[in-house]
Amino acid sequence: MKQLDWDKEKFSAFIEDLAKRWLAHDGLWFQAIEKKYGMAAAMEADAAAWERFSPIEAQRIKAFLGLPENGGLDALAQALQYRLYAFINEQSIVRESPDKLIFRMIACRVQTARERKKMDLFPCKEVGIVEYSTFAKAIDSRIETRCLQCPPDPKSDCYCAWEFTCNRDE
Repeated sequence: MKQLDWDKEKFSAFIEDLAKRWLAHDGLWFQAIEKKYGMAAAMEADAAAWERFSPIEAQRIKAFLGLPENGGLDALAQALQYRLYAFINEQSIVRESPDKLIFRMIACRVQTARERKKMDLFPCKEVGIVEYSTFAKAIDSRIETRCLQCPPDPKSDCYCAWEFTCNRDE
């Protein structure tokens, strides 16, 4: 592997660029399926892809950070900060109680690009439910996920919001 002799700023810029490349590929893949088979088929394929990808991403982050099995919401809060999205979107994580975490996507590159183009927001709720619930379960199987808001829901102070709860007694 090529040895990179970069300072912290250069590494940060590189990570952000890699995340943007990944997101561009994800979008182009989706658009290709939509163009050939229609929106319903593209959404179905997207959900199937996220159902496989999200746990892989979670497990890789978990291993990289050395997060414990059944690390609960503490582990989830850490892991959410290392998803590919975290390097290119503005998000917030609020711990409302020991058993409840709220994750909000404040700025989303996909949605802001659509708004710039005067397009409707991408209706990602069904796919998001698959994505976030499988990611959280891969971090800790006791974590339950509930969508608080996600397009096609009307936008409020964020593009999407997710509630994660974990019964530590299970």
